[in-house]
Amino acid sequence: MKRIATLLFISLIAIAGCIGGDESGPAKETVTAVESSPSLPMKELSGSVAVDGSSTVYPITEAVSEEFQRLYPRVRVTVGISGTGGGFKKFCNGEVDINDASRPIKQKEINACTAKGIEFIEIPVAFDGISVVVNPSNDWIGKGLTVAELREIWKPNSSVKKWSDVRTEWPGKKIFLVGADADSGTFDYFTKAIVGEERASRADYTASADDNVLVQAIAGEKYALGYFGYAYYLENSQKLKLLGIDDGISENGDGYIVPTPETISKGIYQPLSRPLFIYVNKKSAERPETKEFIRYYLMEGRELVKQTGYVSLPDKAYELALKRFEDAKTGSIFTGGSQVGVSIEEILAKE
Repeated sequence: MKRIATLLFISLIAIAGCIGGDESGPAKETVTAVESSPSLPMKELSGSVAVDGSSTVYPITEAVSEEFQRLYPRVRVTVGISGTGGGFKKFCNGEVDINDASRPIKQKEINACTAKGIEFIEIPVAFDGISVVVNPSNDWIGKGLTVAELREIWKPNSSVKKWSDVRTEWPGKKIFLVGADADSGTFDYFTKAIVGEERASRADYTASADDNVLVQAIAGEKYALGYFGYAYYLENSQKLKLLGIDDGISENGDGYIVPTPETISKGIYQPLSRPLFIYVNKKSAERPETKEFIRYYLMEGRELVKQTGYVSLPDKAYELALKRFEDAKTGSIFTGGSQVGVSIEEILAKE
């Protein structure tokens, strides 16, 4: 997810390298819940768990919540979509128990939580590759775009208005740009990885924190170009055309690499591979229903990660994440980035 890409971006990509709705939303396939020796009998566990945040992480959490509620029918799990930033505002105000996040928590968000006396447990749950897509009727773009071209398109005050402004042989038609809004962690990550500065972006584009909205916008406009989480492309592949990205640095064969489980997990899809997280309010985690939900998420949810179109972490990483949760380790070990060449398991094991 060298040019102007920052140390945070580099480190997150290194992590990836070391580990190897509506009808347009990502699939929520029904699976048989695996018996996981619940710590409380099903009939005795009740209550509610409130989740909000990233639309990218939403498909995973929603799938987990559906299967968990089959196992514990008296527990009500609600999952909202406010974007990573919007979710953190609610989370740090004590309005929700868990925040889905497509980026690590920011220092200003940590400060906001601290001001309200909220401690949190940070848990990585999956990997994603931000996907750059166009309308399927686009027959001129070929294999994809370079990072340099994406930067020229998306940077603040960009002079790129038409497709021919990118490459002269392309149509002299206005580019209909679509992307994540300012409350989205995808927006933060994409701008940092592509433009070189977090939140540095042109403003004249169709923006939403809901990836379903972005899918529909691109599917309905021939001259559209946009980006969002890999699972949303995968579920809507008949409506969209996936582009390869050439970072201009990596030795990636012909240069244009598309996101796949393999290219994401091995860190080949650069610079748009990234980890995904959930953040749990420590006090909420003391409630039996929240505690059991997180246990289920990390034990059985790893299979649902694959079924919703994302890339699972190694089993050891899930084991360490579960231990981090069971030990109630608070604070962030990902904010500000991690050491290049260190796997996600090693990061989790350091504490």
